[in-house]
Amino acid sequence: MTFNDNADVSRNRARRRGRTTAIAGGGTVGVLGLGFLLLNLLTGGDFSALLGGLGQQQAAQGGGGGETAIADCETGRDANENDDCRLAAGSLALDEFWGETVEGYQQPDLIIVDGETSTSCGTASNATGPFYCPPDRTVYIDPTFFSLLRERYDAEAGDLAQLYVLAHEYGHHVQGLTGTLAAHQGGGTGADSDSVRTELQADCYAGVWIGHMAEQEDDNGVAYLKAPTAAQMRDAVDAAAAVGDDHIQRQSGGAVDPDSWSHGSSEQRTRWFETGYEGGVNACDTFAVGGSDL
Repeated sequence: MTFNDNADVSRNRARRRGRTTAIAGGGTVGVLGLGFLLLNLLTGGDFSALLGGLGQQQAAQGGGGGETAIADCETGRDANENDDCRLAAGSLALDEFWGETVEGYQQPDLIIVDGETSTSCGTASNATGPFYCPPDRTVYIDPTFFSLLRERYDAEAGDLAQLYVLAHEYGHHVQGLTGTLAAHQGGGTGADSDSVRTELQADCYAGVWIGHMAEQEDDNGVAYLKAPTAAQMRDAVDAAAAVGDDHIQRQSGGAVDPDSWSHGSSEQRTRWFETGYEGGVNACDTFAVGGSDL
């Protein structure tokens, strides 16, 4: 139970879009997030150059299906019982937090993907996983991705872990607003590359919000979320570790190759998540530390 049952989450702006049949892949241009990691490692492709694209190349649109509101998503109780509503409700708290933290904050869109949908960064589906598309200023998540984490990557992917994933993608949006993405377009791969630093900072930002997640309130003064329990924190940390480059390389049957990393090791991801949780936004400058301290 992550949300307060009587919290009003009806103001969420999340939309559902897509078709009913997911595909096994799809082009991705300028995407940032967990989906990029899985696509890169599971297919064996090198998509690192795309991290700096920021929409300079755009996939053709069309065929994405119409958008609808998230059904039965009015209260915290609904969010506790339904993955789609949990993500939609979480976006309210994230927007409120970052609106108070980042001057000139602009809310991103959140699309809950039903099967697959077209984006300016290619096709979003459970095969590509969650990602932030900079030219759309939109986070795309197919909730069935959490089943993939459970089945293949030894993660429980419970309530708080799902919100960690959402908060990570919102972290990329914050990076776009603050100029971090534009300043580090080179991307590249490797244990201390700009790609890894970008992703670790998004993990850190996710930790920052989770450290404050019980502070955002609805119009009636009811907190959206409860403070995380120790068990929920372990689950969120496990989710961060599950999507470490080294862990996924092992799970995929390959050798651990730090030169190919684009998101960071399990140890790095959990450490920067915890750094944000304990130290706040000012502790999240992953670009200011040397490679040995990353």
